[in-house]
Amino acid sequence: MGTICEGSDRQLGISVQLAAKTPAELPRMSGPSNWPRNRLLLALPSSNLKRLMPELEQIPGEREQVLLDVDSSLDHIFFPDSGVVSVVAVYADGSIIEMATVGREGCTGFQAILGAKESSVRFLVQIPGSVTKMSRAAFTRAMKSMPAFRNLMYAYVHAFLEQVLVSVACNGSHSLRERLARWLLMMRDRSDDDTLRITQNLLAEMLGVQRPTITNAVRELESADLIASARRQITILDRPGLMRASCECYLTAAG
Repeated sequence: MGTICEGSDRQLGISVQLAAKTPAELPRMSGPSNWPRNRLLLALPSSNLKRLMPELEQIPGEREQVLLDVDSSLDHIFFPDSGVVSVVAVYADGSIIEMATVGREGCTGFQAILGAKESSVRFLVQIPGSVTKMSRAAFTRAMKSMPAFRNLMYAYVHAFLEQVLVSVACNGSHSLRERLARWLLMMRDRSDDDTLRITQNLLAEMLGVQRPTITNAVRELESADLIASARRQITILDRPGLMRASCECYLTAAG
């Protein structure tokens, strides 16, 4: 997998042109706060992005907001501009576990690209931010009429599947402390902020463990002066140290 832009873009290893570009080199359209800021959209030719702009809507992504739920109609595609969306499996007893994450490097459209009409997963806002919303109808038209958009979406699906495979291997092979360190690094890469607004309850659900178990893992990283936890947030104090505490999957995904 190729080298990708700093942060979350490296995490997914997307083999598209935005990989080699810095934010300053990415095309920008006029709009509030240089919106959109999603790097898939910004990787499009300017003419394509201009055509798409009337179809896009910027909405807030609030903490623990469900953008799409299991078995709901895939009426919209979401492109995070900031923050992180978790792709979670939902079980019969209501418990959930994270399968993958989507940040500014991606979108929630992988099911629609493959022809699904309903969502098989829940898209849950993990780290709050802003999201660009696009209707399924507009997304489908863009896939048919814009080769650059279509190729970009196919490249993203490939990268997304790679992320899922790494996540599955990681969950089965590495300790919770290592997985927690990796997860925090991935969230930090996407948010560009050392302070992550996340509750330990939700963190336990994402990693598939009980709350006391995640609390012990957090304390281990705190004792090593790698992080500091407070109510509803975790702050990374030593990123290089946290990388050493993480499993090899973080650097593997980074390419």
